[in-house]
Amino acid sequence: MSGTAGFRYADLFAGIGGFAAVLEALGGEHVYSVEIDKHASRVYARNWGRDPYGDVTEDASDGVMKVGEHDVLAAGFPCQPFSKSGAQKGMDEIRGTLFFNIMEVVRAHHPALVVLENVRNLAGPRHVHEWEVIIERLRAEGYQVSETSAVFSPHQIDPAFGGSPQVRERVFITATHVPDGHVGDPLVRPLALPAHVRMTREWDLVEDLPLEESHHVPGTDLSADDVAWVDHWDKWVQFMHALRASDADAAGEPARRLPGFPVWSNVWVASKEEREELMHPGGVRVPAWKANFLTKNWELYDRIRRVDAKWLRSWLNTTRTFPESRQKLEWQAQDETSLWNCVLSLRPSGIRAKRMTHLPALVAITQTPILGPRDRRLSPREAARLQGLPDEFDFGPQRDALTYKQLGNGVNVGVVWNVLKAHVERDKHLLHATDRGRAIYDAVANAPESPREPLRRALARRQSAVATLMPAGAV
Repeated sequence: MSGTAGFRYADLFAGIGGFAAVLEALGGEHVYSVEIDKHASRVYARNWGRDPYGDVTEDASDGVMKVGEHDVLAAGFPCQPFSKSGAQKGMDEIRGTLFFNIMEVVRAHHPALVVLENVRNLAGPRHVHEWEVIIERLRAEGYQVSETSAVFSPHQIDPAFGGSPQVRERVFITATHVPDGHVGDPLVRPLALPAHVRMTREWDLVEDLPLEESHHVPGTDLSADDVAWVDHWDKWVQFMHALRASDADAAGEPARRLPGFPVWSNVWVASKEEREELMHPGGVRVPAWKANFLTKNWELYDRIRRVDAKWLRSWLNTTRTFPESRQKLEWQAQDETSLWNCVLSLRPSGIRAKRMTHLPALVAITQTPILGPRDRRLSPREAARLQGLPDEFDFGPQRDALTYKQLGNGVNVGVVWNVLKAHVERDKHLLHATDRGRAIYDAVANAPESPREPLRRALARRQSAVATLMPAGAV
């Protein structure tokens, strides 16, 4: 094993370095990294001192292997469709997908530990075939890997152990190479978080992230349309709260919550003919789920009309000047009394309102959440905190849109940290059977419970080296 590090790592589909952050904090020695996005590569270089810009299909394919020897292979790989044509099995079935290139690296070097990350849907019912191919190919190369998926999210993890208030469920496939003379367990249990790591209280987004105090963080201001849409729907929320309170007083019961079904004001019509056309467009009845929501929306509309038809008519006249997606509301904020008290996501399906406890998953498209109590969107720095990156992480002078995209594509540091800790404890007996496996175990098992301080120290070392070796403006 070269160098002084306990283990060496390769980082495929590296992004801005979420896996690198963990592996560097654990004392790993970088051997290889690759990332096809030039903007993400520049951020990786600014922080980790090496430019991963390149194409893994050119570096790891038939007859080509530019990836050096390593002990840990990490890959948050894109999930391309696997061919289902015919009844063929084996490597022919994954050729043409990026998983093929991962397996080329595995076949060449057989790293002691392989860590793969993907969207939860990879382990869902629509991708059973793809999941089986991945597990089968890893086992065929001599790895112990659970066929049962392990799904983790940062909001499940206590902040003392690296958790953060983001619901971001991702599936992890972790595999240990079975040394000569040993036999892998075909029924090995899936990874699970130990009880003491799990979050047991309700998140507080303001304190636990934390949020910046300012209402005026550059680049996060709301547009005039944003404010108009939220203000207008907030009038409806206030109307509904007043209506429900009066109903409760009349019945002598507690006030009910706002509707839990999607509110579609764009389908609020009165005539039977219009409703029939919406229920049977082109003479074909809509799916049952949609029929249920249409019926509930018409019942809601009729009820409001009976209470105050004049107010509703005025409110709807304005609503129907909005884009269709802004004529819809998904209320998931329980007993909150105003949209401006909520986390708001302006989605194609409507304006979604949630309590200020935690955030939905960052995504690589422009759906940056609105923080109602701050009158602005989530800032890039706050988004980085959601992914477990310290405030010292340097995105350089790039546009905020690129930063949001990169973070939405990245892995969460706290989740990876805890996944590795759970994995080395589960496969301790196999890792202890070889020198390189023991080095990985020692580095991970003896690391602090939280990645925050080791990560800050590792980042400071790398950024110092970058500043020393590269001229200003080089990355």
